[in-house]
Amino acid sequence: MGKSVAPIWRVLVSFALFSILAVVAISCSSSGGGDDSKSLIIYSGRSESLVAPLIADFEEATGVKVEVNYGSTGPLAATLLEEGSNTPADVYFAQDPGGLGAVDSMLAELPSDVLSSVPDWARDPESRWVGTSGRARVIVYNTDMLTEADLPDSIEDFAKPEWKGRIGWAPTNGSLHAMITAMRQEWGEDRTRTWLEGIVANEPKLYAKNTPTVAAAGAGEIEVGFVNHYYLHRFIAEEGESFAARNYYTRAADPGSVVLVAGVGMLEESDNKDLAVQFIKFLLSASGQQYFASQTYEFPLNDNAKPNNLLPALEDITKPSIDLGDLIDLEGTQDLMREVGALP
Repeated sequence: MGKSVAPIWRVLVSFALFSILAVVAISCSSSGGGDDSKSLIIYSGRSESLVAPLIADFEEATGVKVEVNYGSTGPLAATLLEEGSNTPADVYFAQDPGGLGAVDSMLAELPSDVLSSVPDWARDPESRWVGTSGRARVIVYNTDMLTEADLPDSIEDFAKPEWKGRIGWAPTNGSLHAMITAMRQEWGEDRTRTWLEGIVANEPKLYAKNTPTVAAAGAGEIEVGFVNHYYLHRFIAEEGESFAARNYYTRAADPGSVVLVAGVGMLEESDNKDLAVQFIKFLLSASGQQYFASQTYEFPLNDNAKPNNLLPALEDITKPSIDLGDLIDLEGTQDLMREVGALP
């Protein structure tokens, strides 16, 4: 993470604590949220390195004790389903809509003032979860080997034979699964299967997750990779503008440029729904959204936050019209990937 943006964030938080977060703290005190006997339990599919500072700011601003169980979004969803009505969790913070959709029957309906903080496309149609930041799918490419003009309009074209041996991807990654689920929704099963078969035939290099995929693109191990947009900006912040990779947002309105969201829901079984709502409002406040924009290079969803000037405007991304609430059949996506040999 680049150190140069941290002072900006801290200034923004300090300012916001006397306005937005003061309201949160007062409300939390009146509802018993500052009581040491009560704590908020969060299951977080977002990594500790990304969101722990933001959660610490919430604790400092409100006096609420927070306990966080960090893990991958999918396994945490499985844990919630196994725990059922006995889950201790109050909040589920997931990296993608599919993880939230997997447990939607366990989530409580959110208040209207929470839902209205973000655009319609970034929240659950059933009002059980809300997006906290936007995460675009992109093609990361090596700038010594390619220019943007060399790249096809659509991600579909990377299944053509001329890309054999040139591609990298992380087939076990949850965001990739969400993108392929969007393909199934937009293209249908047969067309998506054909694309996956083409990618597998092109013998892509396999990586565990997005970070090593971007590193491989910068090092010239691969020419292109399928990733989320913000990983590149972390590399540039650490290594400088000479890092030999850049993002390409596909020119075609296809699932290759789908904008996913990280999101959050409140457990129906929670005994601390007041604190859960306080936390969700904090994430969606101007200061919380500014953290995502400045520190994690994601797209803020609240118009009161200033977007990161390193990113294109959300409205300028040529993206498909996909209902994020429908991206719940991750099991079907994984089954399809196994059928074509993309997953073991």
